[in-house]
Amino acid sequence: MAHCRNTGAAAFGGTAAYRIIDDDTGLTAQAGTHATKLIVKPAASELLTLRIELPGAKLWHFDSPHLYRLEFRITDGRQDHQFETTFGVRSFEVQDGKFHLNGEPVRLMGVERLAGSNPQFGMAETDAWIARDHDDLKKLNCVFTRVHWPQDKRVLDYCDRHGILMQLEVPAWGPDTFKGMTAQPDSDIMENGLEQLREMIQSDGNHPSVVAWGLCNEIDGQNPPAHEFAKRLLEEAKRLDPRRLCSYASHSLRETPEKDVAGLMDFIEANEYFSTWHSGNIHDLDKHLDSLHAVFPGKPIVISEYGYCACTPDRPEGDSHRIDILRTHDEVFRSKAFVSGAIFFCYNDYRTHVGDRGTGALQQRVHGVVDLYGARKPSYDVLRHELSPIESLTIENRLNSFHLLLKSRTTVPAYTLRGYKLRGVFYGQGDIPVEVQEASLPELPPGQTAVTNLTFAQSEVPRCVRFEVIRHTSFPAFSMEWNP
Repeated sequence: MAHCRNTGAAAFGGTAAYRIIDDDTGLTAQAGTHATKLIVKPAASELLTLRIELPGAKLWHFDSPHLYRLEFRITDGRQDHQFETTFGVRSFEVQDGKFHLNGEPVRLMGVERLAGSNPQFGMAETDAWIARDHDDLKKLNCVFTRVHWPQDKRVLDYCDRHGILMQLEVPAWGPDTFKGMTAQPDSDIMENGLEQLREMIQSDGNHPSVVAWGLCNEIDGQNPPAHEFAKRLLEEAKRLDPRRLCSYASHSLRETPEKDVAGLMDFIEANEYFSTWHSGNIHDLDKHLDSLHAVFPGKPIVISEYGYCACTPDRPEGDSHRIDILRTHDEVFRSKAFVSGAIFFCYNDYRTHVGDRGTGALQQRVHGVVDLYGARKPSYDVLRHELSPIESLTIENRLNSFHLLLKSRTTVPAYTLRGYKLRGVFYGQGDIPVEVQEASLPELPPGQTAVTNLTFAQSEVPRCVRFEVIRHTSFPAFSMEWNP
């Protein structure tokens, strides 16, 4: 659908044409013209709908993020007006209480990044810093994330080209937003939310990485004006973009979840901070998730936030706390077949005016697996392992011929592995890498195993061999060091 606006003083009458180009090869995949002449009156707009078939389209997936480029042109014979955009062909929907990507069930995990946190750049982040941070997300096995506000185009372009599923969000946050209101939200708040939603959908709707619209965050969805706010945003999102999923990140589901506006959404998102912001332990978390499933049995449940923040005197910084939360809470998530996703919060310590550490440009919340400048904490490697779709790698050495048994996860994160490779790097005396061997892995559905062999020509005993499972996109999905 093309939105054509005439800002001139005379009517425009012309034709519309398009060309679709395979972004990898540069070859034309489809081209054509619109059969009916386009007429746009002065100072008016027209919506032009083009129904285009793309036979044999290569589907977009986070492990094979294939893109097409659309060139759209309208002309009256004297002047040409052109527009270009990239897009991908994919489906992301809920079937039988599960997420399906291109028709296949997937259970997803990832981590959220807070933009603007490096004090050297603030929100004026450079191309290099955006690429650096998002390369780091990919190395962490992040394939699914949400963000608290609309993102820089360069972020969305990265996710399109490298494969990260994203929920973009209207930045409506906190129960105090609706404090003191009647059953209806104040009109200015309502209109502001609707305006931001419309702008976000219009601006970012062509990105294949954007699979869900986030409508708000932690608003107390059981409070009547907040409930009505989210409901009206949901209705507007479905009017403008009926096929894309919608949700909101709720922190008000621990009691009477059936009253929460979350029940209207396509999937349930719960911000979960048992043992940190919320009282209780993993046993309370276990019961909480079961209660959500009992109330919303046909909907996927996504843990939209969990983690450890050193934000109060009784919770001092100590990365071991973050690691413990990560491992123990993931174990509970993996015990629940109805948990379809989990997003760790967060990738980086982030700058904020409500920060409890630091002063001036360094006022921050200590919440991440890296610091403000991107330096990694020990929890980084733990998170990388937890987000991996690989459950285990068993290694047997037979005179430098390695017999390897790889198993994919059955529970979150779980998805079919295609185009993956197993690589081994042989380190000899002096820790010098002296030989690399690779083997392609067969297609590996969740919970399945693959057997392969890597044989090295070296006669010496290795100091170690580093094994990595490599995605089709060349990012590592798993690593393990073998020592004799």
